[in-house]
Amino acid sequence: MSTVLLERRGAVGVVTLDRPERLNAMSTTLCHDLAARLDEANADESVRAIVLTGAGRAFCAGDDLKEFDLQTASLEASRAHIRAIQSCTRALMGSGKVVVGALHGYAVGGGFEWLINCDMVVAADDLVAFFPEMDWGQFVTGGVTHWLPLAVGHQRAMELMVLGERHSAGDLHRLGLVNWVVPRPEMLPRALAVADKVAAKSAFSVSRLKRLMVSGLDDRVERALKAEEAITVEAFQRGEAAERVKKFGAKA
Repeated sequence: MSTVLLERRGAVGVVTLDRPERLNAMSTTLCHDLAARLDEANADESVRAIVLTGAGRAFCAGDDLKEFDLQTASLEASRAHIRAIQSCTRALMGSGKVVVGALHGYAVGGGFEWLINCDMVVAADDLVAFFPEMDWGQFVTGGVTHWLPLAVGHQRAMELMVLGERHSAGDLHRLGLVNWVVPRPEMLPRALAVADKVAAKSAFSVSRLKRLMVSGLDDRVERALKAEEAITVEAFQRGEAAERVKKFGAKA
């Protein structure tokens, strides 16, 4: 059974993370499924825009710590997991289709990274986002070492990634990382309305616009993704990460 769903609503493809019992935490399977559903939506000419959201109480609670032992069992296992995460970023940002995030609850670690990978974001007023990687002896992914400083500046990006403090939807709006903040029941309808507006535009013009906005940056993004992969794999294989994750799990 897939952990990520794709539903077509007219010209909009709705991609939903569907592990609500784990707050849509990023198992390797979920990452593979997300990349596959995004690739499917990107390849479907009838889909003119994509909405990315999560089922249940959260968008994505970050890496699934219950699978940490599996993800770090070997160098190959760690590398496969991180590559699965990075493939989602490539699918989100590498196509010519606009991705509108409809995000609520927690967007933690990789979930926060996927928020940054969206082209536009409708945030529910209960959204909380943060990067726990520096506390856990891990490392950020999703190309954020490249994209986040461009979005908020070097100092603010360092604050977000190093301190790992929790930020509300209002905070993210002030930082320019989300476009709209709405009550939770209005989140998905607003995101669909935005996506419908995108779908009504010229597919040629919109796709070329998105591609042009990242053209020339592709090499730098790819270098960032590959560098993040290497550092994250190294972090996963270090004893410090396992010890810090174990301590966190004992407190949770």
